[in-house]
Amino acid sequence: MKIRYVGESFGVDSLTDGKVYECLGVELDGLIRVIDDSEESHGYLYSPVNPAPWDGGSPGGKWEIVEDDEK
Repeated sequence: MKIRYVGESFGVDSLTDGKVYECLGVELDGLIRVIDDSEESHGYLYSPVNPAPWDGGSPGGKWEIVEDDEK
């Protein structure tokens, strides 16, 4: 699935406003695994509701679905 992050950009290797990311899936705890700006192939976990840095340094934003490969 491809998702767009809409919100305040944060971190050098985290999320950028308006950028489209690859979502690798949903974890058992409800977090989503996303290949963020770090481009690590294993991805990182983000909230599906308000993706933001864990340290609270940004208010975060939201996701918009761009391409859903599950009908």
